Amino acid sequence: MSNSDHQNPSAVDGNTFVAMCLARAGVDRMFGVVGIPVTSLANRAVALGTRFIAFHNEQSAGYAASAYGYLTGRPGVLLTVSGPGCVHGLAGLSNATVNTWPMVLISGSCDQKDLGRGDFQELDQIEAVKPFSKYSAKATDITKIPSCVFSVLDWAMSGRPGGCYLDLPTDVLHQTISESEAQKLINDAENCRIKEVNLKPIVKHSEIGKAAALLRKAERPLIVFGKGAAISRAENALKKLVESTGIPFLPTPMGKGLLPDNHELAATAARSLAIGKCDVALVVGARLNWLLHFGEPPKWSKDVKFILVDVAEEEIELRKPCLGLVGDATKVVEMLHKEIKDDPFCLGKSHPWVEALAKKSKENVSKMEAQLAKDVVPFNFMTPMRIIRDAILQVGSPAPVVVSEGANTMDVGRSVLVQMEPRTRLDAGTWGTMGVGLGYCIAAAVACPERLVVAVEGDSGFGFSAMEVETLVRYQLPVVVIVFNNGGVYGGDRRNPEEITGPYKEDPAPTSFVPGASYHLLIEAFGGKGYLVGTPDELRSALSESFSARKPAVINVTIDPYAGAESGRLQHKN
Repeated sequence: MSNSDHQNPSAVDGNTFVAMCLARAGVDRMFGVVGIPVTSLANRAVALGTRFIAFHNEQSAGYAASAYGYLTGRPGVLLTVSGPGCVHGLAGLSNATVNTWPMVLISGSCDQKDLGRGDFQELDQIEAVKPFSKYSAKATDITKIPSCVFSVLDWAMSGRPGGCYLDLPTDVLHQTISESEAQKLINDAENCRIKEVNLKPIVKHSEIGKAAALLRKAERPLIVFGKGAAISRAENALKKLVESTGIPFLPTPMGKGLLPDNHELAATAARSLAIGKCDVALVVGARLNWLLHFGEPPKWSKDVKFILVDVAEEEIELRKPCLGLVGDATKVVEMLHKEIKDDPFCLGKSHPWVEALAKKSKENVSKMEAQLAKDVVPFNFMTPMRIIRDAILQVGSPAPVVVSEGANTMDVGRSVLVQMEPRTRLDAGTWGTMGVGLGYCIAAAVACPERLVVAVEGDSGFGFSAMEVETLVRYQLPVVVIVFNNGGVYGGDRRNPEEITGPYKEDPAPTSFVPGASYHLLIEAFGGKGYLVGTPDELRSALSESFSARKPAVINVTIDPYAGAESGRLQHKN
């Protein structure tokens, strides 16, 4: 670049050029932590219309970007500094990729001429992100910026969505070009965008016919759907299919709400019977992984026939179902409904399978409601969860987004909290990631400004990202964080007497936190509202006040430290 460019007021530097490309691509939100060499990039992006949400920690910002991708169906963007900033950003990038959510991590990197010489925060970031991203690009010169920006955004959305990475060397961010050349390069790059990258495969009509025939002949059919169906916006198509055929359905934890949890064909409360006895399972946008017991006995019948709907052909090849339908969840379900409509069938309420699931659901719900009805003080997990459930339901529509993480807190919440609307539940997801809570809250508040956001967190889960309560207050986001405080991971000291030995036996247990920690005071340090509650009336009052205010709040709920149990996989006793 010539010296005259540096004096030219209409010259565009790399920071401004990246911001121009993001704006042209429609990136209207960005999350991150600024510093050398990307502070100017964040400021230029804001000036060009991208809202930048600044965090304390790249992990939380990355979790926010991943959830934003899920909630909006467009790539969530995370901006970090080089080296350790990029490494911390990998938490969000990997979480997006495992959950199959569209996200782009953009990191500054060291000056290219100093690579290998021990430059400030030097790291081969392209190599570092490889296991966690589906595609990476490095802008080695300012002229390459538009094609790199557009390619990572396109690849994040192509086929099965996931995480992509863009590397911006310091020297490139400082290079300049004229404004006219910048506009020409953006136009050229946009014209060359790989449009076919966004095309989803179209399933063959003959395959749809086979799927319809399998469902028609089934004695005990079941429709299972997950967050792949949620990101595809498949709720209306699924509703039509379920209600026209009368086939019971089972959502995965984050598929909850695509159809209301209280729907008469919901089999959630009879999960073990539903998956154990069904003979044909139509699985839409959900993987047959640990969350669905790999689709194998003893949880599933050895004779079950799976019809697997997935946007990724490799997923179907991996699972080897009876029938695989490669395509977008919404389109495939719509085609299936159309095929069945021409020769309709409906199981009806008196169908033995529908009746058996309804009976089992009713029994299990009655058992749980009997437990929930008791006001147990000091609180167990059930009593406060019931009060929270009722308060959330009272809000009506648009329903709050519920963010849930923790061991017992998330497990109990999955059974008790009711989702009535799509994409209103965010939890630890496919990877079982703890620490997502505050990042997800911020993403939900930014992506769904019309909704209240309610986090139901264990004290351990909350601790990963608790400092981000300052971010809630700074941006005045309508987020109420409820902390189930039982003094530790699973609930304080769980050791047997014979385990308490050795030179450090006086130390707290590895699972213990400070008993009675004042988490509610954290948010008050920044001007938010904190509540300490230990009785049903105190909790109801705090929920009523904080939900009405729609301002940042933390409700610290004192739980009996002996009320929980060690947890990690989905436990279903029904």
